[in-house]
Amino acid sequence: MDLLQKIYEAGVVGAGGAGFPTHIKLNCEVEYFIINAVECEPLMHTDKHIIMNKGKEIILAVEEIGKLVGANQCIIAIKEKNTKEIKHLKEIIEALSSKITLFTMGDYYPAGDEQMMVYEITGKPIPEAGIPLDVGAVVSNVGSIVNIYDAMMDKPVVDRFLTVTGDVKNPTMINVPVGISVKACIEAAGGSALAEYAIIIGGPMMGTIIDDHEAENHFIKKMDGSLIVLPKDHFVVERKRKPIDKIINETKTACIQCRYCTDMCHRYLLGHQLRPHKIMRNIGMSDHDEAIMKEALLCCECGICEIYACPMGLSPRLVNVHVKKELYKKGVRPEKGSLDLEVRDMMAYRKIPSYRLISRLDLLEYYGQPIDECKNLTPETVTIHLKQHIGKPATEMVSVGDVVTKGQMIGKVGRDELGANVHASIEGTVIEVTEKITIKSNGVVS
Repeated sequence: MDLLQKIYEAGVVGAGGAGFPTHIKLNCEVEYFIINAVECEPLMHTDKHIIMNKGKEIILAVEEIGKLVGANQCIIAIKEKNTKEIKHLKEIIEALSSKITLFTMGDYYPAGDEQMMVYEITGKPIPEAGIPLDVGAVVSNVGSIVNIYDAMMDKPVVDRFLTVTGDVKNPTMINVPVGISVKACIEAAGGSALAEYAIIIGGPMMGTIIDDHEAENHFIKKMDGSLIVLPKDHFVVERKRKPIDKIINETKTACIQCRYCTDMCHRYLLGHQLRPHKIMRNIGMSDHDEAIMKEALLCCECGICEIYACPMGLSPRLVNVHVKKELYKKGVRPEKGSLDLEVRDMMAYRKIPSYRLISRLDLLEYYGQPIDECKNLTPETVTIHLKQHIGKPATEMVSVGDVVTKGQMIGKVGRDELGANVHASIEGTVIEVTEKITIKSNGVVS
């Protein structure tokens, strides 16, 4: 069985948050194969843990993937401050006589952004609405690489490393089966002393948010990497939950057209025609310039404009999200731009230092929290989404009452479809099948 088939069978998707099916992504030929181990969102430690505990597997898998995609260069991108992880990887590379190289990046946001990373490594900016493949590169998260190694060993994706941090009693790293509840993960970190709290799934800049009472019925997916517990009245929580009508009204009344949102936008700095200040101005006008509004389609929603740039506390990111939704309803899609981009001169001087961003996010009290050693959790039930990825949901292959083994395929997509197979993450009995499959453990731990 070839490697792409093994990746497809195992249901590997992008583990860095997007969840793009990996057997589709790696069906290419490129000059650069880049592994993203930067993890630039504040308070996240999952990738560092994976490197220290799965370093040899990472190098062996990268070697094989490099051959698969015909890459001349296989490069692991990592923050230069992560000296322990860099030393560990270098020792393994030397021991295996590997030609894989490391590329160190500064401690800034958004160093882990795919487009920033590709530009720093290759010197080639990705075109508007483009992908790394347009400049001869393909990028995979370090967590995806470990899943590919497991696929090489005929093991499907059934578990996930997670950082659980923030306002919890014992911030910790956990290894959990896909489909475990968020509540069980929070409890593994000792729970929270807060009477009420919110939970960010992912990072504080781009993650999604749920309340404590939703945690029991929200289930971990393959691409989730972090849970951050915060008070419900925390700045980050309130900002993410601000109603769109209030955001629009604030934009109309308070935007001073300083253009800081544009000047700090890394898509703009990479040469893209994305000017949030012009979109904000359009919102305040009765006659919108449609060409300007279409620029919102290029926004990656990183949050720099609203968290760091705007002196008025406005939300250009959420305005862009609103505009994109309206354009999508009309069938408007972004158009791929030219490869002939000119990166703007100030790019090198407008990278956001991570510590300053953490301060702006009011998260300093959680910065540098000691993280407990990794715990393995074995829940009584799991609820596994048939859509663990971008694209088409998997089609269920089991019915209520079926007994399944850990690693058994329970949802399937076609090899050429944009989707990913789904597998049972525990051994047990299927008790519900909808758009999700719930399995109750039979008590066997494997």
